[in-house]
Amino acid sequence: MDWTALYLKTSGLKVFILGTGEVATRRANRFLDHGAIVRMAGSSMDDDLKGKGAFLHSTDEADELVKWADLVVVASGDKELCDHVSRISEDKLVNRADLPYDGDIIVPTSFSIGDVEISIFTGGKSPLMARQLRKKIQAIITEEDIAEIELQDYSRSLLKEKLPDQKDRRDYLYKIFEDEDIKELIKSGEIDRAKAVIYESIERDFDDT
Repeated sequence: MDWTALYLKTSGLKVFILGTGEVATRRANRFLDHGAIVRMAGSSMDDDLKGKGAFLHSTDEADELVKWADLVVVASGDKELCDHVSRISEDKLVNRADLPYDGDIIVPTSFSIGDVEISIFTGGKSPLMARQLRKKIQAIITEEDIAEIELQDYSRSLLKEKLPDQKDRRDYLYKIFEDEDIKELIKSGEIDRAKAVIYESIERDFDDT
């Protein structure tokens, strides 16, 4: 497989979407929800997209919109127009909803639980199985897992001031992760108390640093 998973920073990213149908609308919502600036070309646009700040243009403006964009999404039912926009977007990042492997970017199925975002890509072999795997993963991630992520982030922030070496920080984070008292506090939902225990532990262990 000549594709690899990456996360693209979309805050302020200029995204041109050719099309205003169901697929184009899903793409627009996704990019808008992640801070992108979205302009679409088509006959009409969902009112919710307008409320989120998307702009609607005529397909006659497609060439200019390609020049404006950082990322071009081709999601129109007009194959001739799709091919044209794809062709003139050679120096841009391109997502082709109609022919995914002819573009540079594939937008996989994804979902968020708390601050965790999970994407699933089957290499185009089975979108149905991608959805089924999504359901299975969603079913096994618990609130305790999300709380553990919050505590690890809190711990890392404290440790960066105490331990300059990344490996030492990693070892200490494992110690926190395996601490039975902290696990019990997570199970009982006492996250603030768990943070206090972590803070006290770090201050005690590194009071001379």
